[in-house]
Amino acid sequence: MVGGEAAAAVAELVSGVRQAADFAEQFRSYSESEKQWKARMEFILRHLPDYRDPPDGGGRLDQLLSLSMVWANHLFLGCSYNKDLLDKVMEMADGIEVEDLPQFTTRSELMKKHQS
Repeated sequence: MVGGEAAAAVAELVSGVRQAADFAEQFRSYSESEKQWKARMEFILRHLPDYRDPPDGGGRLDQLLSLSMVWANHLFLGCSYNKDLLDKVMEMADGIEVEDLPQFTTRSELMKKHQS
């Protein structure tokens, strides 16, 4: 019966993953591409257990969603933020693989080229 117990454990795990993905889906922005959403959802799901709102409120989930948007905006749109904030979200996203990211030139880089 060990095989049956393992199969039940796997089924329970798969069900939990589906529930988490379904929960996260409500936070998808209408303007996000499939690629952007997939990456941001991975970010959210990775940290969801640490940012669940306590029973008395507290907005921890809002904080996680904000961090996920900072990360996605930086990655996909080239937005810049405070160094400490960027360091935090990049650390949180460590290991999330995103292919074919756009390349951006910062204002400082443009100014350096212009001055040369």
